[in-house]
Amino acid sequence: MCGLVGLLLYPQARAAGEWQAIRACFTRALLANEERGRDASGVAIVQRDGSFALYKAPLPASELVATVAYEQLLDRVGSETVCLLGHTRMPTKGSSLDNANNHPVLAGHVLGVHNGHIGNDDLLFAQLKLPRAGQVDSEVIFRLLDSLPVHTLNGNYLYAVRQKVTLLEGHFATLSVDIRLPTKLLVLKRDMPLCLHYHKLWQALYFSSRYAFLRQAFGQVVVTEALPSRHIYLFDAEQLPARGTEPAGMLSLD
Repeated sequence: MCGLVGLLLYPQARAAGEWQAIRACFTRALLANEERGRDASGVAIVQRDGSFALYKAPLPASELVATVAYEQLLDRVGSETVCLLGHTRMPTKGSSLDNANNHPVLAGHVLGVHNGHIGNDDLLFAQLKLPRAGQVDSEVIFRLLDSLPVHTLNGNYLYAVRQKVTLLEGHFATLSVDIRLPTKLLVLKRDMPLCLHYHKLWQALYFSSRYAFLRQAFGQVVVTEALPSRHIYLFDAEQLPARGTEPAGMLSLD
């Protein structure tokens, strides 16, 4: 069991107070998910041009957010920021003392966080000859996504993703960004918890493994905003004002 946190932001200039509130809400979301895993935690930031920064450590979220490195990463949140990813880890495979096993996982062009368990990761790595940096089963998900030639798929991206995801045996919820498509957040959900809420004032879409956090943070406007299971979703930061919680693309995993 792990905790996932995500923030998709419409890139624009904002007042200093709004930036402070957005950063603070992300931090609270990470802390709220600590109960789902205390062995390690991490965060990643993605900018509209595809540049990114990543910080993770074998520390619980309550210790991670107190570090200078965490403050420095959040200081980079600004008008060009499109996504923040966060993770709190309870390991199922791969020691948290090896930071390659902690999340967010960087697999080639893909930054991702995962909750769940993949049972055939070793087999897929061997059969497909995928590169591997750690021992964690999650890595195979993002290596498969990285293997997609995203700029040659001509509107068939989600179908290509489904082809890869059907190779996986297990249960999962994931949030990931391919930095070749930096404004787009890919969500995979098969039988693991993940909720979302669109805050219209901030033009920000928050994701959390814990529904209770969203209700506490945003109040009674949050009723039941759990993503239906066994689907692939694609959200686009640049389309948030028009779409809110409606994905730019969706496909069944069945």
